[in-house]
Amino acid sequence: MQSTLSEQELVRREKLKELQAMGIDPYPAPLFEITHTAQEIKDNYTEEYKDDYKNVSFAGRIMSVRDMGKANFAVLQDSTSRIQIYIRRDDICPGEDKTLYNTIWKKLLDLGDIIGIKGFVFTTKTGEISIHVEQFTLLTKALHPMPVIKEKDGEVFDAVTDPEFKYRQRYADLIVNPGVRDTFIRITKMKNAIRAFLNERGGLEVDTPVLQNIPGGAIARPFITHHNALDIPLYLRIANELYLKRLIVGGFEWVYEFSRNFRNEGMDRTHNPEFTILEFYVAYKDYLWMMEVTEQMLEQTAIATNDSSLSTIDGKEIDFKAPYKRISIYDAIKEHTGYDISNMDEAGLRDICRQLHIQVDNSMGKGKLIDEIFGGKCEANYIQPTFIIDYPIEMSPLTKKHRDKPGLVERFELIINGKEIANAYSELNDPIDQRERFEEQAKLMERGDEEAMFIDYDFLRALEYGMPPTAGIGIGIERLAMLLTGQSSIQDVMLFPQMRPERNAN
Repeated sequence: MQSTLSEQELVRREKLKELQAMGIDPYPAPLFEITHTAQEIKDNYTEEYKDDYKNVSFAGRIMSVRDMGKANFAVLQDSTSRIQIYIRRDDICPGEDKTLYNTIWKKLLDLGDIIGIKGFVFTTKTGEISIHVEQFTLLTKALHPMPVIKEKDGEVFDAVTDPEFKYRQRYADLIVNPGVRDTFIRITKMKNAIRAFLNERGGLEVDTPVLQNIPGGAIARPFITHHNALDIPLYLRIANELYLKRLIVGGFEWVYEFSRNFRNEGMDRTHNPEFTILEFYVAYKDYLWMMEVTEQMLEQTAIATNDSSLSTIDGKEIDFKAPYKRISIYDAIKEHTGYDISNMDEAGLRDICRQLHIQVDNSMGKGKLIDEIFGGKCEANYIQPTFIIDYPIEMSPLTKKHRDKPGLVERFELIINGKEIANAYSELNDPIDQRERFEEQAKLMERGDEEAMFIDYDFLRALEYGMPPTAGIGIGIERLAMLLTGQSSIQDVMLFPQMRPERNAN
């Protein structure tokens, strides 16, 4: 087979062979004792306490080298930051044999290689904190060249922004774009803050099945697979709602799960077929209580992530400070379209959709038509956190009927920056009503609605054992992460977003 390696890749493989011929293992045993990180040194080193940094052991990736003949400056990067090192030939080769410097350091090492060093910290004449190298060890030889990133005075220029590179080779993106790593560190802080909030209030984190007999708990098109041993079709979960409510039936009063969900639908800047939803369910509560808890949790999460309740995305400043605005879905539609649809039947809604130039098809029932009107004409107007409340019963097959408003249910969606971030209910716990709602969904499926819900008979049986009044919510973790980290695309808050297979990869 003809080689498809680039010239640089071939050169690096030749250097690998030379190192091995010299008896140097380019991939030695993994143990290398590290005493300090780059950020720790830069944050804490002072001349007053320089004796504390006389024996530093550090490891990192070579990001740049400035050749000065018998001495070099280089920049190493570890998981925390980048730091300059100073390496002089006569320090690392005090005897007659200068091979370590002249051959290995200057000829056989490349940008991207990972080395371990030992030495002491000092401040250069220009004031830059650096490590003076007394010993170095090759820990990993990189065979694939990195994209070249220009850097001056600690500022990065020409950062790689090509999405094809960033999303397909996230490992390389993390190496050359330090800000990307910071985004994912902040996302971890966000998740930890949510967990802490829920745990402090008695929430119990649980796990529920990813492979399900029935794709329930949401209205979406599922992925279908096959279990060979049981010889049955299975579905990747579109939601974990029905399993978590089974646990409420079983006696748990507050359960939550960070659920990896899968929906076989379109992809764009806010949708990926694989994504994460936080769902939690609390017995003896309702959607009004859930609104207050949600805004408290998001305010605390924003502060934990950004040290402020404020976040900026797409040039807009979002304030997560509670409380949030509340408006009914009918009032929102009337405000932004001029139409009062609160008493319209399906035919009337179809006529409104035509007047508003919203495309619909015969499979759409009343609930889907209302959803299309709100999504197409209203949703984008809500930039600051807003609860859209009191939905029509046709849009919400798992939601309790409104206690005061016939034809509506106790549901809210949280809209931020024009996108749905959360969906919550006073949960339907009447098994007879739930069965009728499922049967209505089955009729929609017969009309060709691929997103209509299946009838989950086991869940109906669970409800017949008795589920206490319950409030439940689902929050899109990636969408929340986009808001809190200022990212405009869902792919930028997912380490490995879905992509087409790479052609001719080798």
